[in-house]
Amino acid sequence: MSGTHTVEYRIEDLAHQSGATVRTIRAYQDRGLLPRPERRGRSNVYGESHVARLHQIADLLDRGYTLASIKELLEAWDAGRGLGGVLGLVAEVHGPWTDEKADRVSRAELEAAFGGEPDEGAIAEAVELGVLERVPGRDDEFLVPSPQELAVAAELYAAGVPLTAITGQLRELRGQVEHIASRFLEFTTHHVFARYLGHRPPTDAEAVEAASMVRRLRPLAQQTVDAELARAMRLLATRHLRYHLGAEPPPAGEGDQRQVTLPRDTISAVERLVGSEHTAAFIAAAAEREVKKRALDAMLTSGGNHGMVDQST
Repeated sequence: MSGTHTVEYRIEDLAHQSGATVRTIRAYQDRGLLPRPERRGRSNVYGESHVARLHQIADLLDRGYTLASIKELLEAWDAGRGLGGVLGLVAEVHGPWTDEKADRVSRAELEAAFGGEPDEGAIAEAVELGVLERVPGRDDEFLVPSPQELAVAAELYAAGVPLTAITGQLRELRGQVEHIASRFLEFTTHHVFARYLGHRPPTDAEAVEAASMVRRLRPLAQQTVDAELARAMRLLATRHLRYHLGAEPPPAGEGDQRQVTLPRDTISAVERLVGSEHTAAFIAAAAEREVKKRALDAMLTSGGNHGMVDQST
């Protein structure tokens, strides 16, 4: 006569099976994230459901969820509201936002593309920026999340742009692009996703519908930015070429310095922050950042609505 055998674990065995530590398991129990074990005499025993729950928690933590939000999701699931749709929405948002495939590059290939000489400082900075990722156990090979981004850097370097200038430009560009992404998310959340995500957590049906909407809207931000960047480059490149050919006055802001009166308290505060010798440069940079921020906001407001209309049919 055969029967179904139920696997049971002691807490040490559960830790080994799930990859969590004993201390973490106990902490999850105290927070209410993990069901209490059954009592067998003087011992606590855990089952496969505990292993599955620990794997779910680890997966959600990897996706950036806090323990508090994970507890809400799991409580909703335990209450019978379903978690499949929510996890599908998580997977959709966490998935790739580009068709580009990661690649690998050897140290020798990097050196050949960037001057032919080893430059550990440049490699360390590229790793810090996420342009390269180290491969565990391999000092002579790197993962390249975006081969296109690395290829652009190589082309700029070949054109004579120093590596320090390339990485500085990338840092500045990244901040501006993250601002665009943040504004696009605020825009779509307010106008589109608020009706799906009114509950915390949403129902299974709402999460499934929201995941479908993410798939539809995923390309809109890039399409809008591509179109607006092309428009701006066409306009500004023509203007700069005419200037350098002597056909028109310099673009606004170039070669034109003006005296601006600022409150004494403002200047004193900046001097305390960066020193008197850097005060003018700091104020100019802060003003430039604010101008760029407002320009990006205006671009997103005008371009975002157009992109939404294109995808509505």
